[in-house]
Amino acid sequence: MNREQFTKSLDAVYPPSGLDEYLSALWYDAKGNWEDAHKIIQDIPGAKASRIHGYLHRKEGDSGNAAYWYAKAGEPMPRTALAKEWEDILVKLLDP
Repeated sequence: MNREQFTKSLDAVYPPSGLDEYLSALWYDAKGNWEDAHKIIQDIPGAKASRIHGYLHRKEGDSGNAAYWYAKAGEPMPRTALAKEWEDILVKLLDP
């Protein structure tokens, strides 16, 4: 899947089949469903999941919790707009 296909899939009611957990979490977040995005990502170990987890808590406004997850991901908390961070994460996931 490329970026254009992913973006077009946001017009659908359900995510496309075959999305991994990381892309599924971003999909639900983009659809305004923070809760499902968080449910998907919260128990997945590793830096990729921690980065998304940090982003979700930053979006929620919980900067202390976000900082914890960014540290687990080995990255500083971004100072960019949330929309830019979402795009950056998406690009990294689609173009590893």
